[in-house]
Amino acid sequence: MEFIAANYAPIMFAGLVVFLLLGFPVAFSLGACGLAFGLIGIELGVFPSSVLAWLPQRLIGILANDTLLAVPFFTLMGLVMERSGMAEDLIETIGQVFGSLRGGLALAVVVVGALLAATTGVVAASVISMGLISLPIMLRYGYDRRLASGVIAASGSLAQIIPPSLVLILMADQLGRSVGDMYKGAMLPAMMLVGLYLGWVLLLAIFSPKRAPALPAEARIYREANGSGGYTSLMVLLTLSAIVSVYLASQMAHIHTWLEGREVTHVAMDEKVVTALCGGTFVAFVIASINRLLGLGLLSRLAERVTFVLIPPLLLIFLVLGTIFLGIATPTEGGAMGAMAAILMGVTRRRLSMALFKQALAASTRLTSFVMFILIGATTFGLVFQAADGPIWVEHLLSGLPGGPVGFLIVVNVMVFFLAFFLDYFELSFIVVPLLAPVAESMGIDLIWFGVLLAMNMQTSFLHPPFGFALFFLRSVAPEKAYIDRVTGQHIAPVTTMQIYWGAVPFLVIQLCMVGLLIAFPSLVTGNLDAKVEVDMDAVGAQMLDSLDAQGGYGADNPFGDSAYGGDTGSGTSSDAGGAGYGSDSGYGSDNPFGQPEPSQAPVQPQAAAEPGGYGSDDPLQALQEAASQPSGQ
Repeated sequence: MEFIAANYAPIMFAGLVVFLLLGFPVAFSLGACGLAFGLIGIELGVFPSSVLAWLPQRLIGILANDTLLAVPFFTLMGLVMERSGMAEDLIETIGQVFGSLRGGLALAVVVVGALLAATTGVVAASVISMGLISLPIMLRYGYDRRLASGVIAASGSLAQIIPPSLVLILMADQLGRSVGDMYKGAMLPAMMLVGLYLGWVLLLAIFSPKRAPALPAEARIYREANGSGGYTSLMVLLTLSAIVSVYLASQMAHIHTWLEGREVTHVAMDEKVVTALCGGTFVAFVIASINRLLGLGLLSRLAERVTFVLIPPLLLIFLVLGTIFLGIATPTEGGAMGAMAAILMGVTRRRLSMALFKQALAASTRLTSFVMFILIGATTFGLVFQAADGPIWVEHLLSGLPGGPVGFLIVVNVMVFFLAFFLDYFELSFIVVPLLAPVAESMGIDLIWFGVLLAMNMQTSFLHPPFGFALFFLRSVAPEKAYIDRVTGQHIAPVTTMQIYWGAVPFLVIQLCMVGLLIAFPSLVTGNLDAKVEVDMDAVGAQMLDSLDAQGGYGADNPFGDSAYGGDTGSGTSSDAGGAGYGSDSGYGSDNPFGQPEPSQAPVQPQAAAEPGGYGSDDPLQALQEAASQPSGQ
């Protein structure tokens, strides 16, 4: 029994691993282990019986957590956008834009994956939508099956790292950090990952063009009457939009000066970027709308199509992320606005029926319930594990690793990489992250950097052959048998499971390289955060003393002027009338019960307040210092 009591934390953790390996649901495994080991620990005297009495309050705290309220809103926003056909429109339009390039369809899939990640945030919806729409087209025009399947699976998994990602919300909650800061920290690494995906596709298109051919001319449907592609007017429109954005960014200080009526010389970069992008896209949308309404013919079919398909989701992204970045809205409020905007977009486009809306609500409810049950189980397990000194055991286990913080990060990321074979990001967020966060903080590791790093690593859980969920989603929609293409009439061979697995490997390697870059260069995350305000308390105390000395201390005559609280004598605790109040002629010093003493009371001595250490002392901190130095009981 002594051995069990001395090693209770590792035995408890091993018990959880056994439950998971036996195939029990994660939420029930966590809850059952927590309750069982809690009762056993109380019986063995490992911790007091009051431990489990804290559990109801912890669970109530989960239900009252405002941060987690963002999960159903963002999920509903994504599902409504997916159900209303946004993915189909984006893939068709961007595919036409890049279709004339080698590898253009693959490039379009990556761009659409990034846009869907920033709007839907649901991996299953992104992968299945792109698999149903893009994969047949890529196979039709001779794309390599491994490249086609790999780029679809990898692009669909971008929803885990591009804000507003559910993973980042959970990370912020578990690490005790701001969701807005987590989004800011993840933005640059996410864009770099998208750039690496695009770079890999371009390299294949250059050095192995047969694997990624361009679309033939007959497949480009948005062509002008003269046979041109319509790219000129599209570039002109983009240039005008960019000019407006740059001009707005340069004039933000003047705009603030005009609005606020005072000179403003500095505007935060977040506000400049969000305002500039919103202004530029809005101008492009207005130009395209006027051109269509008046029939001016200034824009090509391609330019109009790109404008009306791309700008609504872009404005939705700016609405949600911009308000969160600028501090105008909390993540919960941003998610609610995004969900409402997505519903309005679906209704105005006549793409969202009541049946589809009910499906989106049901799916959002299921996912939110899944998250809450896991969190309740994790809280039960974590409460008992903490009472058994589990965090101390984990800290001793990991803090002694060679290499200091870098060695710790390498070992942790290797461990998370292999755990992702068996656990998805919800389970990793609720089981592993709470154990690692105290150790990381004790080593001086920035928790925003740590959270983004783990989120980037967890994204690999969707691409791990043969366990990755993105691979399962793609397998469910990829053709398993040969078929005749309905457009070209040619015989199309099936996509095998091994082709899907091998196609994911290069993108998995790219993700691991991105994890290495984040470990080597933490400024990729922390450089986007607002500068921390360092307060020198010694300097503040010195300034307070100087200010008090200049004003004569708390016993000075009238430091606050003639007011109801000071009368003629200010805020001195003694008064000329002998009252114990804060003044004499008015306020609390005269007719107030705190002023003149009752006849039965002993008169208050004015000198007592002016003794060293009292309220009338020249050094107002002396009383606190003397009181702290007095022995107990005096």
